[in-house]
Amino acid sequence: MEKRKIAVAEHGYVLLKDWMGDDLSPVNDAKVSFDKESSQLGDREKRLITYLADHQHTSPFRHSVLKFEVYAPLMVARQWWKHVIGSEHGEGYDRLTAWNESSRRYITEEPMFLIPGVDEWRSVPENRKQGSGGNLAPSLGEKYTEALQKHVQESLRLYQQALEDQVCPEQARLFLPAYGLYVRWVWTGSLQAVAHFLKLRLDHAAQKEIRDFAAAVETLAREKFPVALEALLKA
Repeated sequence: MEKRKIAVAEHGYVLLKDWMGDDLSPVNDAKVSFDKESSQLGDREKRLITYLADHQHTSPFRHSVLKFEVYAPLMVARQWWKHVIGSEHGEGYDRLTAWNESSRRYITEEPMFLIPGVDEWRSVPENRKQGSGGNLAPSLGEKYTEALQKHVQESLRLYQQALEDQVCPEQARLFLPAYGLYVRWVWTGSLQAVAHFLKLRLDHAAQKEIRDFAAAVETLAREKFPVALEALLKA
């Protein structure tokens, strides 16, 4: 089974580890009500997919599943996590979600951090409902890129020193700057759950960093469910 990985930013990635179903799956999962089944995806089947999505008949889309491995900064992971803890009520109701994350209680792999380049620092937006505005001048960005690099280096020095002094990893990790630290997790969701995630996290109002990862998820999901995902995103 092919596993495809898309690199995101300097260190991150999204990997499609596994999946179940294809575009014909929601068609036949809906047709079971009439004890019927289609053997190929024709125009009639595509119209049914669109009808199901447009009229919020979402249960047939919950039988198809995608499993991703993601390596991203903690601030991205915690936004993503909302799509697990918030999936059992309200809009986008879907129990078919799961999450398992690497833990620095047990591992001490080399820490990686998000450090924006000198031209990647963003301004405070005029509309406070948005997360950020346009990019700041590189001359100002250089100041904060250098400051963050120094901060990370000192934090790593303290982290390594604590480990060498036999401090347990679950406490030594307190020295690591949290929000920019890369973490790895496996996220499994039904096709409906993935579409709901994409609708929110591809929106221009979402934080840029998670939009970049959502774009990779969309690319991988479209390769397996091009018709069904398009219908769900347009509904």
